[in-house]
Amino acid sequence: MKILLLTHSFNSLSQRIFVELRQLGHQVSVEFDINDRVSIEAVELFRPDLIVAPFLKRAIPQEIWANRICLVVHPGIRGDRGPSALDWAILNRERHWGVTVIQANGEMDAGDIWASVEFPMREATKASLYRNEVTEGAVTAVLSAVARLQQGGFTPEPLDYEKHNVRGLQRPLVRQVDRAIDWQRDDSQTVLRKIRSGDGSPGVADRLFGRDCFLYDAHPGPALTGRPGEVIARSGPAVCRATVDGSILIGHLRDKLGEHPFKLPATRVLASETAHLPELEGYPEISYREQNGVGYLHFNFYNGAMSSAQCGRLCQAFIKARQRDTKVIVLMGGQDFWSNGLHLNIIEAAESAADESWFNINAINDLAREIINTQSHITVSALSGNAGAGGVFLARAADLVWVRSGVILNPHYKDMGNLYGSEYWTYLLPKRVGEERAVRITQGRLPMGGMEASGLGLVNACFERTVEAFVAALEKRAEALADDRALAGMLSAKAARRVEHEREKPLAHYREEELARMQRNFYGFDPSYHVARYNFVYKVPKSRTPITLANHRDLRKAPGRVRGEGS
Repeated sequence: MKILLLTHSFNSLSQRIFVELRQLGHQVSVEFDINDRVSIEAVELFRPDLIVAPFLKRAIPQEIWANRICLVVHPGIRGDRGPSALDWAILNRERHWGVTVIQANGEMDAGDIWASVEFPMREATKASLYRNEVTEGAVTAVLSAVARLQQGGFTPEPLDYEKHNVRGLQRPLVRQVDRAIDWQRDDSQTVLRKIRSGDGSPGVADRLFGRDCFLYDAHPGPALTGRPGEVIARSGPAVCRATVDGSILIGHLRDKLGEHPFKLPATRVLASETAHLPELEGYPEISYREQNGVGYLHFNFYNGAMSSAQCGRLCQAFIKARQRDTKVIVLMGGQDFWSNGLHLNIIEAAESAADESWFNINAINDLAREIINTQSHITVSALSGNAGAGGVFLARAADLVWVRSGVILNPHYKDMGNLYGSEYWTYLLPKRVGEERAVRITQGRLPMGGMEASGLGLVNACFERTVEAFVAALEKRAEALADDRALAGMLSAKAARRVEHEREKPLAHYREEELARMQRNFYGFDPSYHVARYNFVYKVPKSRTPITLANHRDLRKAPGRVRGEGS
């Protein structure tokens, strides 16, 4: 089928559905829903058999839904209506939630139901639930709806609130007053729930040291007491605030009227105000555990971004793990992301964005070099969450890369202002997949799933759909590897291979060549990288859909066609 994805942006859910539909053989094109004219034009150009809207912020024009089947993905249970489905589910402590695929009509979220999937809620942020449970449920529901359309004979179910299986309600947009924190009354769990309901957007409005801020990235705090609402300690990037029954950690803030009004580590936003406070452990960023000859190194960096300082801390943790009497080191990353490479928000807030970019890429390269040169252990990158740009190639620095089947990879840099990229990718990728596939992977500028990545040789194995099943399976694999009698031979062959590669061309030369290109990106006359980074950090809306996604606008694929105004 020809399927058009009509979406506000190409977010993680849109990318996953894009990958899944293409994997089934469908011809898929994407259009950003910029305005009615552009969306209508896209339909006229592509003439799709079906339109799927995985992520919209406004209604589909009547001219479209009245003439073609349009399936809207709503992150709520049957009958749920409104723009804040997950927010209300968290605030109301729902035990089960779901995803519903609805046929668009003249009333928002009230169309006929094509498919619905429910899941148990867990204590997590809205963003984490969206990237995991909602995304998995949406994929199941969308693929079910598409199959029903293809097979024919299916009649979608009208929304009927009298039926026992419809327990959703129409709810308004969650306002800041609905999740406002009453520090004198709310216990720690209530505060956590309110902040999680707005993470990652729009955050929870509050005041800190006289500043209007938005709060994100909240975690249970240590057993401390203080005046409710008072900042009483620091923990890594987080500040610790007292509640009526303990404390919570707040990892990130957005200073509404500050010099840098975007998300940054809390201790950076409040550097002068918190410098005198005691430093405590507790913020869940880097941790290590051992089990049956395997060391598991977890690094749960917010949104997968890795600053220079974070890379330095992770590098030291990896070196320390390498000194342990284990056989295998598994780089676990975090549940939502493994790594997305450069920390663009930190770079944007730096006194010199070019200098901070340079420090950041070198810090990531230092970590990659340590992983590549490890001869005492077999190293494994285990991706239960998504990875993008330099994060993909950092993962490839390990001997083995294992990914969960639902993971989405974006192994390219070009969309960030034609960045060349480093992390030794010019060494790692051709050696693993060959020159031709290396070009295809880095120049394609498209997301790929684990199965495609495995077929290309970018990853070594793709298995299990849920995070829990993936972790259990990878632990079995890693521990079997550590207990393998052939391990000594594997390590010897690995060391010999590294010596041979170094003789052919020193690793340092790959880095020098990559950084020479990166230096031009950071310091050269072409400002594309800096413009793209600014647009990303400040969430500047797209003015058009890239041709890499909007195949219907690619003139090379339709000779003689006149490009529309919205291209």
